[in-house]
Amino acid sequence: MPELPEVEALRAFLESRAVGQAVVGVELGSISVLKTFDPPPAALVGAPVDSVSRHGKFLDLDCGGTQLIFHLARAGWLRWSDTLSTATLRPGKSPIALRVRLSDGSGFDLTEAGTKKRLAAYIVGDPQQVPGIASLGPDPLAADFTREAFAAILAGRRAQIKGVLRDQGIIAGIGNAYSDEILHVAKMSPFALAAGLDADAVARLYEAMTETLAHAVSAASGKPAAELKDAKRAGMRVHGRTGEACPECGDVVREVSFADSSLQYCATCQTGGKPLADRRTSKFLK
Repeated sequence: MPELPEVEALRAFLESRAVGQAVVGVELGSISVLKTFDPPPAALVGAPVDSVSRHGKFLDLDCGGTQLIFHLARAGWLRWSDTLSTATLRPGKSPIALRVRLSDGSGFDLTEAGTKKRLAAYIVGDPQQVPGIASLGPDPLAADFTREAFAAILAGRRAQIKGVLRDQGIIAGIGNAYSDEILHVAKMSPFALAAGLDADAVARLYEAMTETLAHAVSAASGKPAAELKDAKRAGMRVHGRTGEACPECGDVVREVSFADSSLQYCATCQTGGKPLADRRTSKFLK
């Protein structure tokens, strides 16, 4: 799943290529991808792409005051083409869920692999009409997201810190991968309770979060959309690296599995050398 750094890189990529062009076509390869019905896709045709912005993991193309907003979910991606195919999309015949054609012949497809179709697109007059945007927490890289603001969010929140970092209503843009990375840098158990963190731990976590995300944004910057997935995987320290050596201490990277996801961590760096139990079968460490 693309998270804040990759979505920000896609935003910059689209800004450099789409802004200044006009939309000349919007085609649906999957009827279910579009979560709104008014205005219709035809409302975008002929409109200029004025800007591209990001709201957490959502991308937002402002097309003459009408917003085309999409969320790539777990298995979605954006595929850009300088010379887009002239073939008209046939619903249900390909992994392409939505196609946007631009006036210079370029454009992009939104694709989704797998059987669970969660990619979502919206055509609205105001981003706040998208429920997922209206409920977003603050952006962790915003100038006003200070350590004090972060501490206030954590105070009294009796939830595991891994879940807090991933909750889009609390903090926008962080998912499974970067929460693993942030907690590894902070040397903190993913099962620690947010409310139980002292001032030093909060400061350490805040620094780990902002530095990890800023570094990832910088590493992704300037890369074409086609290279971002591989760049993300290559930059991971522990996420997706079960069984490999921790880059910090050399201990083996371990995993805790859940019904539909998993987390990775280093016991030496994060849990005092004690492996975390699988929460499906037993109690876990705090």
